[in-house]
Amino acid sequence: MSKIQKVPTGEFHSGYGCIIMAAVIGVFGFILWWSYYTLTTMDAAIAAITQTAPVTLPPVAAMPELEQKLTDFAAASTSGKPATLKLSVEDLNALLLLAPDGGNGSYKDMLRVKLLDAANQVIITEASLPMNTAKFWEDTKRYLVGEVDFTLEMTELGPDAKVSAVRVPDKTVPVEMVKGMAMYGYLGPYQKDAALGPVLKAIQKFQVEADVLVLSTVK
Repeated sequence: MSKIQKVPTGEFHSGYGCIIMAAVIGVFGFILWWSYYTLTTMDAAIAAITQTAPVTLPPVAAMPELEQKLTDFAAASTSGKPATLKLSVEDLNALLLLAPDGGNGSYKDMLRVKLLDAANQVIITEASLPMNTAKFWEDTKRYLVGEVDFTLEMTELGPDAKVSAVRVPDKTVPVEMVKGMAMYGYLGPYQKDAALGPVLKAIQKFQVEADVLVLSTVK
């Protein structure tokens, strides 16, 4: 039995191809324009709330006893034993001194924990965060100086800390900017660290209390 062949009944016009190509070029051009517009608009918004120089954050005192607490917790967590670690505001700030550079600079120069908000499960920090300009290849920095709130969320690799709110004195921080900052996990670089990664992955539960952050290997 012979196959049924479909024969076009309408006349093909070479202009159709031109129209399709024009549409594709138009869409591509719009995407480029929108990307440029978004970049320059957000760049201007960031410029309006940042400053050209960082601020010096309050000094942090080293806490030798903290290192032992961390060592004991790491040993227990990586061996599968139940363990709980309680970190005060002072502990968290001292921890910034011990944290290795994750590739974007040291957090000890960028953040200071001010308060633990148990009601909202938020860690409130004083911040002096370096930010790139639209001409990122020039490596010209500007600085967001104010308060940054962090919330913890559990991932497959353990807890991560993400921005949930930003406050700059006498400035209005764009909502879209906060959403953009919330996409970055501040513990992400450490989750892949050979020494810290297994410890973070062992953590199954966290709780922000009035005076301490509680981390536990038991759900």
